[in-house]
Amino acid sequence: MASIAAEAGITKPILYRHFGDKSGLYQALANRHVRSVVALLRPEFDRPGSGLRERARAAVTAYLDMIAANLNLYRFLFHRAGAEDSRTHSQMTAVVRGLGEELGKVIAAESAVLDPVRAQVLGHAFVGMVQATGDWWLEHPEVDRTEVVEGLVSVIMAAMSAAPPR
Repeated sequence: MASIAAEAGITKPILYRHFGDKSGLYQALANRHVRSVVALLRPEFDRPGSGLRERARAAVTAYLDMIAANLNLYRFLFHRAGAEDSRTHSQMTAVVRGLGEELGKVIAAESAVLDPVRAQVLGHAFVGMVQATGDWWLEHPEVDRTEVVEGLVSVIMAAMSAAPPR
């Protein structure tokens, strides 16, 4: 907190007055980042006139670009702050869950998957898969982003076209 206050050019008491404690600061960072992620991805899910493959590619590309551009913030919120602060962990988990639900609704609305439960399962699976693969990719900068995007899009499209198990 002392380093943050010094960098901001304010005193620690002012920082504490505004955020309350370290957890409050984490929450403010998480809220700001979450709004940015949702604002970036929602239009990609809903892009009119685009096919599912194009929207999947655009959403995955946008997500990977965002985490790469905000690498330290992403790692801090999803790994360090989430491990240190239960409220931040809960908030980040809720965001991932909310994106999964939203994507499940998009999949169901497309009539690409007729079973609404399967659409929800796929929505959550895709969000989790992209997040986990994004974490891996950040640790492997030698792997071209386009290769990662196309690999993810291929898996998404294969899952969408697979017949549901009986």
